[in-house]
Amino acid sequence: MSQPTIESHYLMPDGTNIRIRPAQAEDLPGMEWDGEFSHFRKLYKQHFHNTRTGSTRIWVAESEAGEIIGQVFLMLYSRQRELADGINRAYLFSFRLKPDYRNHGLGSFILEFIEDYLLSRGFNALRLNVARANDLARRMYEKHGFRILGTEEGNWGYEDQFGRWQTVHEPAWRMIKNLKN
Repeated sequence: MSQPTIESHYLMPDGTNIRIRPAQAEDLPGMEWDGEFSHFRKLYKQHFHNTRTGSTRIWVAESEAGEIIGQVFLMLYSRQRELADGINRAYLFSFRLKPDYRNHGLGSFILEFIEDYLLSRGFNALRLNVARANDLARRMYEKHGFRILGTEEGNWGYEDQFGRWQTVHEPAWRMIKNLKN
């Protein structure tokens, strides 16, 4: 299954037009945000590979100048069925906006865009984890109808751009939203 052609546009309060579109292979370096997230290079590449099998979707938010200023990953299917089962429930992760683009409604717009995408494909629920230390993001999700299911230990690992295994401990809130009210 190929990446969907769905895209959208968001007009920032200052008149800047932001394009939300499916990620392409050439976007991967831009998703590292000038090195800030280069340690996720191999992880991003693997998730992008999963877009080609249809289990994951990735969208980027692109400025008028062509800069990647945001991203969102959506897992449609996971071996961990409580996250994403490919039919009813999907899992949102790696949802980021560069600081200059936050608090202008763009994050809410992208979240609603993702929810509409899922509803159009028959999904009933959207799961996510948000770091317990990220109160602003948790409140945004709650404002959009997500509720806390419980806590997550937040222990996971990945191989960085140098081939070294990195272990992360990021306690999180498990959240869910019923998309069909």
